[in-house]
Amino acid sequence: MIYALVDCNAFFCSCERVFRPDLWNRPIAVLSNNDGCFVSCTRDVKELGIKIGEPYFKYKQLCDEKGIVLFSSNFALYTDMSDRVMSILSRFTPDLEVYSVDEAFLDLSGFVNRSLNKYVEEIQNTVFKLTGIPVSVGVAKTKTLAKIAAGLAKREITSGGVKMLLDGDVVNKSLSKIKVEDIWGIGKSSGLKLKTLQIRSAKELIDYKNDSAIQRVLGKNGLTIKDELSGICSIKERDCSIKKSIQSSRSFAGTVSDLRLMRETISKHISTACERARAQGSVIGSAEIFFGTTPFSSEDSRQQFVHETVSFNLSTDTRKIIKYSLSVVDEWFRDGLKYKKAGITLGKLSDNKNIQLGLFEKSDSPKSEKLMSVMDKINAKDGEGTLRFASCGTADREIRSFKEFRSPKYQSSWKELPKVF
Repeated sequence: MIYALVDCNAFFCSCERVFRPDLWNRPIAVLSNNDGCFVSCTRDVKELGIKIGEPYFKYKQLCDEKGIVLFSSNFALYTDMSDRVMSILSRFTPDLEVYSVDEAFLDLSGFVNRSLNKYVEEIQNTVFKLTGIPVSVGVAKTKTLAKIAAGLAKREITSGGVKMLLDGDVVNKSLSKIKVEDIWGIGKSSGLKLKTLQIRSAKELIDYKNDSAIQRVLGKNGLTIKDELSGICSIKERDCSIKKSIQSSRSFAGTVSDLRLMRETISKHISTACERARAQGSVIGSAEIFFGTTPFSSEDSRQQFVHETVSFNLSTDTRKIIKYSLSVVDEWFRDGLKYKKAGITLGKLSDNKNIQLGLFEKSDSPKSEKLMSVMDKINAKDGEGTLRFASCGTADREIRSFKEFRSPKYQSSWKELPKVF
């Protein structure tokens, strides 16, 4: 097998640059909902010490001094640009796995090295020509190695945005430079545990002989990662494409002190998350509801942070999950408190084709499944929220986010289309 991981460079920033070519050589950063923290930065911004996830207020003065151009997140734009990129990538292989909004795996098995180099460059050039989005491409025999190769392609300026990890010597030399916590699927906490075994790099993980110790630290997934680093394909397609949990949440531009508004907010998050679960063919076994005040407020010393999980028979019926979740809201909501954030996480997701029910459990009725399917089709065609449940309230009661730097919806709003003079 030969995989190519195509990774869009600073994707959100690149999307903004497509419609603002005057910013091509300017430092750019994109902020999260309510302009809270950095979610995308160009290379020159990262070189100033700003990391993804850092709060904006901490670097506001630095941004002003260095002339960093800021944008609020514009997900309507980013999603549309992502769809365009993925559509182009699908031309180059019959086997495309969309891993995230800015990454996709392409199965390029069958190419010999010489033609493969040209083909990868063609992919890179075609995406940029047709969308304006620069991409880095990592090529290897497994997905984990391809992920590492794509990261190297981004960091190594001389690579031209393409890194091949097919030759054994090149692979070993590259893996010796990769910190174990930077390997796809490991992370910082597991990396610290591996360091107690004197495993500090990807190469040392491959060479470690005691598989039981690795499994004890990382679980069964640890041996899968080791095989992948060794060039043995062990990650199946569904491991990359199917989410184990789905979250929908948002911080409010102001605060919420009304129970009805909180119920509407939670209901909307549930509707969004359930639709995503159905889209990937999953049924839902639990829902974690969370909402809370801000710990940074000096106006009111009273604080509350709610995290409650409810479990139910495997379902995709939004009505059922709303019913269970709103009982938590009604129980824990306190009048007079100023809530700043609310959301939901759907868990215990299972494949809807392989449902294992208990002896006395029942699955959703055919009518329920048909209703959810019809709603999803109508909302996909006519826009999110065209059909909604009464508990979601009306559009004019929507709690909007604070987005001081949002760019226009260039491709999804007639009123905000780019003007050509």
